[in-house]
Amino acid sequence: MRVPVFPLAGALLFPRGHLPLHIFEPRYREMVKDAMAGDRLIAMVQPRDGAEPPALFDVGCLGHISECEALEDGRYNIVLEGLGRFRIAREAKAETLYRQVEIDRDAFDDSEDDEPLGIAQRAELEQEARRYADSLGYGVNWEAVSRLDDESLVNGIAQIAPLDVGSKQALLEADGLAPRADLLVQFMQFQRMAPGGADAAETIQ
Repeated sequence: MRVPVFPLAGALLFPRGHLPLHIFEPRYREMVKDAMAGDRLIAMVQPRDGAEPPALFDVGCLGHISECEALEDGRYNIVLEGLGRFRIAREAKAETLYRQVEIDRDAFDDSEDDEPLGIAQRAELEQEARRYADSLGYGVNWEAVSRLDDESLVNGIAQIAPLDVGSKQALLEADGLAPRADLLVQFMQFQRMAPGGADAAETIQ
């Protein structure tokens, strides 16, 4: 399966999740325009480095453009809905300004919801999330957070937490919701207690 790829550090899309994006670079404006004229699919992948073009991590998540607002100056506001993770088989030769990759979606089974977290694991995650948010000075509506289902809570924190690229990638590739929640708690604890505190944004590289 050949799809356009959007390399963006720190931006995670999960199956059944949503990722809002503001598209302003000319090459990615072209990408969105072409996607909207076709199957509305875009592959989200994190870059491994700061080179141009950057090397890509092998694993990403395929997204479907569920909402698209075309602005007068050519920019777009879009929302991607996660369809499932993939592994990059190879980069395709493309004449477009944006890059394209051939992906293997059979590498992951994201067709069904994960098993819910245990009561103790859910409580630990919420407790550490409170400590982490407090250390960053974030204002959070914890009553609303407590009403989220496990998948929305885990993946939502993974999306917005200011973790480094390596940690974000480990969360994306985690084999199941419970292992992802365990990793997330470890990363938040480590970053919160590291020199410089949570603002240091250093977990794993």
